[in-house]
Amino acid sequence: MFIQTETTPNPNSLKFLPGKIVSNNGSFEITKKDDTNNELIRNLLSVNGVEGIFLGKDFISINKYDNTTWDEIKHVAISLINDFYQNGNECVIDKELINTNTPGNLKDIEKKIVKILDQKIRPAVAKDGGDIKFKEFKDGTVKVQLQGSCSGCPSSTMTLKQGVQNLLCHYIPEVKKVIAI
Repeated sequence: MFIQTETTPNPNSLKFLPGKIVSNNGSFEITKKDDTNNELIRNLLSVNGVEGIFLGKDFISINKYDNTTWDEIKHVAISLINDFYQNGNECVIDKELINTNTPGNLKDIEKKIVKILDQKIRPAVAKDGGDIKFKEFKDGTVKVQLQGSCSGCPSSTMTLKQGVQNLLCHYIPEVKKVIAI
């Protein structure tokens, strides 16, 4: 099995592409190995220098601490991912690891915001190894959570303002600004 890697706009995040399904049930970000019983995730979070793991449909993004180099992490991570799939595992997640659902009982305007995020923004953000989740809309302000490679990325502020905010303001006049929490 050959695991490919891709750089992301965030120098502290690297995208690993196993060529297989990673998650059958949405995307997840995990930063504490005690938050899951998943063997691969626990092993990856045990690698010295790894800050967090983000799982998408067909990729794993690993975020590292500033003071760690990719040379210290990359080959160990590839080996762990290879071993996981070679042991007969079909995917990393089949069911939800932790409750990360969008809040229930959304108002119509919030449903419109989530729809735009899902259809127009999430695919682009996923290409960079991350995700964006709707958290709240109040007084013209949309609050979102950036995950994976997008979390802590130097260009995320620009993406948020010039991309996400402009798009939401264009489609939904009630939206005045977008902030990350």
